Parts: sequence; structure tokens; C-alpha cells
Amino acid sequence: MYYKISGVTQKLVGAAPTAYAPQGLKLTVPTEAPPLIFATPTKVVSEVAPTVEYMGNNKVPDMQKLFQRSDGIPVHLKRGLMDKMLYRTTMGLTIGGTLYCLMALYIAAQPANK
Repeated sequence: MYYKISGVTQKLVGAAPTAYAPQGLKLTVPTEAPPLIFATPTKVVSEVAPTVEYMGNNKVPDMQKLFQRSDGIPVHLKRGLMDKMLYRTTMGLTIGGTLYCLMALYIAAQPANK
């Protein structure tokens, strides 16, 4: 005898002998297209203009000129005051963190007083 899970009671019930078809799979392909999920349909590739529209200015040539200029300033500082502040803050935090870690290791290495 063949069995399948009832969709209503979620228990095994008797079934007619058929070809192997797991319950989750459908035997036929639907003939109609599924309904649209979003309100506006997707544009077909042939409908889209061949050029890509970018809303901002292309700053790459200007940045290339700035960074390739040989004026003796390191690349990470070439954009001015904000780069200098970021660099100095990063270096300060790095040195401070290193000193704090060394101090914590020194304290942890001391024997406990009894």
C-alpha cells in the first residue's frame, strides 16, 4: 500500500499507486505567468538607453592629478588639513593603545601581594 501526508491533518493516509512524485513537487509546468510582485514591470534590455547616466561629476581625473603630483608630500597627507588630523589622531590612538597594553602586561606580570 502507498502512503502520503495529508495536507489537512498532517498524518499518513492511504494513496493510489502512482509514479514517483514527491509531495512538494508539481508534475506539470504552469501555463500562465505568475503575477507581478511589484507595481511597475522591469524594463527589457532593448528598451534601456545604451548610455549609463551618472548623476555626479567624475572626480577621478582631478584626483589623479592631485595624487600624482611630485611635491614631496606623502600620498596619505595630500588632501590637506583633514588628512593631517586623521593621520595624527590615528597615530596618537595607536601609540596610546600600545602604551596601555604594555602597562597592563607589566601590572599582570607582577606577583600578587599577600
